[in-house]
Amino acid sequence: MSGILEGKRILITGVLMESSIAFHTAKLAQEQGAEIILTAWPRPTLTERIAKKLPKPAKVLELDVSNDEHLARLESQVREHLGDRLDGIVHSIGFAPQDALGGNFLNTPFESVATAMHVSAFSLKSLTMALLPLMTEGGSVVGLTFDAQFAWPQYDWMGPAKAALEATNRYMARDLGKHEIRCNLISAGPIGSMAAKSIPGFAELASVWDSRSPLEWKLEDPEPAGKGVVALLSDWFPKTTGEIVHVDGGLHAIGA
Repeated sequence: MSGILEGKRILITGVLMESSIAFHTAKLAQEQGAEIILTAWPRPTLTERIAKKLPKPAKVLELDVSNDEHLARLESQVREHLGDRLDGIVHSIGFAPQDALGGNFLNTPFESVATAMHVSAFSLKSLTMALLPLMTEGGSVVGLTFDAQFAWPQYDWMGPAKAALEATNRYMARDLGKHEIRCNLISAGPIGSMAAKSIPGFAELASVWDSRSPLEWKLEDPEPAGKGVVALLSDWFPKTTGEIVHVDGGLHAIGA
């Protein structure tokens, strides 16, 4: 029996650690039959080392999504390694300077806010447009968010950045539907990844899941979120776009 991504070609960003959602997405995608290519910034050698733990070899491209030159060369690089067709993009990218996190919301300078917005939200659009010429047969763009309908402890300007990401996803779904491209987000619960550990007070934020999540949520288990990404990359959601799928143990549905 073939996998649900059999024959698909997928570009995956954000594989930095074995504990990341992006790594488990890449692993599951290969197990389900996809051919993948990875991007990394600022340390491609770190991603190359982690990629050796995947079931199959995967090429790693250097990509800073805020660098126009990197974006301009991306199509030809992907074409060289995957051919003339791309079926899916996984956007697992988020960054905010330290002064935009950890309880400094009211004092964060605009320059830091702009960086958070550019890297964490605008890049969903710029990455997709850089690869649009390869998505001639339609496809699926899947990003990762952290529920932006609430103000979370310590998360500060990453919250508005994720809200911008969620709005960007909806507008992309509107404009790319004519190309048969679906755009969706996975809203995952907290994972003990490198990105999470860079947030001051992350443990306080994550502790909410211990008491409120209907289903047991494990910080050290990114696989459920990875499965959600792979499902949205597949053909099993052919008419789902502009959506945010929660993979958070159900906490989003529970009040105080």
